[in-house]
Amino acid sequence: MSISLYEVSIPAFIRGLQNLSAILEKGRTFANERDIPHTALLGARLFEDMAPLTAQIQRASDAAKFTAARMGQIEAPVFKDEEESFDDLQARITATISFLRSVPVDAMDGRENAEIILQTPGGDFSFKGTNYVLDFALPNFYFHVTTAYDLLRHKGVPVGKRDYLGPILS
Repeated sequence: MSISLYEVSIPAFIRGLQNLSAILEKGRTFANERDIPHTALLGARLFEDMAPLTAQIQRASDAAKFTAARMGQIEAPVFKDEEESFDDLQARITATISFLRSVPVDAMDGRENAEIILQTPGGDFSFKGTNYVLDFALPNFYFHVTTAYDLLRHKGVPVGKRDYLGPILS
């Protein structure tokens, strides 16, 4: 039995974003209970040259939506990267999940060998569809979700592996 690129990516993105939303909510609660300014968590960085928590959420969102758009040959929603609060970040996660749910299951069918060009300030990268999803998009998404988790954990938010993984599904 084969598994489609849609099946290995879109549900994983939705689940990861839902778990990220729950982790963010624990961060908000932690800050509120301890009178910690939200900006202390939202602007947190692991190292000075790394992007803050807000940007980690934005990049996770981008990784998911652009994968769906590139692979499904559909238009991605535009988000301005202006999120400054927990509410803003939650709204972005919700909008990203809504977009992902709107992607037709068959939009990615037959695109395993499609050429995907990733344009970056450092240059263009060319992938075949399967390699783009498995070797770049999913690892990139999980990098940013993990970094967001790590930033909150580093600041003392009581989250653990079960929060990162979310509810166990069968």
